[in-house]
Amino acid sequence: MRDGHRGPSRSGDRRPGRHGRPHRAPLGPALGTGGPPFGAVELTLAEGSVLALHTDGLTGADTTRPGDIEARLGAAVAQAGESLDDRCRAVVDALAPARPRDDVVLPMARTGRLDTGRVASWDLPSDPAAVAEMTKPAIRQLTAWGLDELSFATEPVVSELVTNAIRHATGPVRLRLIVDNVLICEVFDASATAPHLRRSKTTDEGGRGLFLMSRFTRRWGTRHIRDGKVIWAEQSLTEPAGSFTESAGSLTESAG
Repeated sequence: MRDGHRGPSRSGDRRPGRHGRPHRAPLGPALGTGGPPFGAVELTLAEGSVLALHTDGLTGADTTRPGDIEARLGAAVAQAGESLDDRCRAVVDALAPARPRDDVVLPMARTGRLDTGRVASWDLPSDPAAVAEMTKPAIRQLTAWGLDELSFATEPVVSELVTNAIRHATGPVRLRLIVDNVLICEVFDASATAPHLRRSKTTDEGGRGLFLMSRFTRRWGTRHIRDGKVIWAEQSLTEPAGSFTESAGSLTESAG
């Protein structure tokens, strides 16, 4: 999908002279303006492909035909530099050398492939009583990866995410751990409703899940998929747990 701007450009061929290609994505409303829901599209990308998206501030003052702009964008994305920072500079230098007055957002991402040994997943029963048992295979997996020191932080993160999925969602629940340069914990469920922050009162008996999440993780969020959503949390492999934020709150399900 695209929120009122041009579609993404992708570069998957690193051979000299090979340019990136624009991708036609369904047009959606501008962010924050409301309107119909966003459409979605799935792409199969080669490993090492670079995907670039941008706001119209990058080309807003350009009177060139759209096809020529897309060709220039694709060529700039496919520059020889391996660094994404260098590619971003190349795109801005090629399309807006005078630096536009409008704000420009130009995120880029490079696809990669993880070895299967770096990913572990489990299908979970929709039974709150089973949550305590389901943390055990996750902790054993950390031991297999040589990450015993992350067990203390990972156990409450897994427990919180799985508990909320079982309590507030319907259908199958799945837990997945991914280790690369960070440790990522993901919980899949069939609900489209995302969690939101609610401040807990001192008299509340529960509802402090986000306090643990913010203490033990670098960041967390929600990713919507075709059959529901994924709530994910990212932990550093080197920074000690509890060094990120002191804010307290609650992870709850709510419409809207």
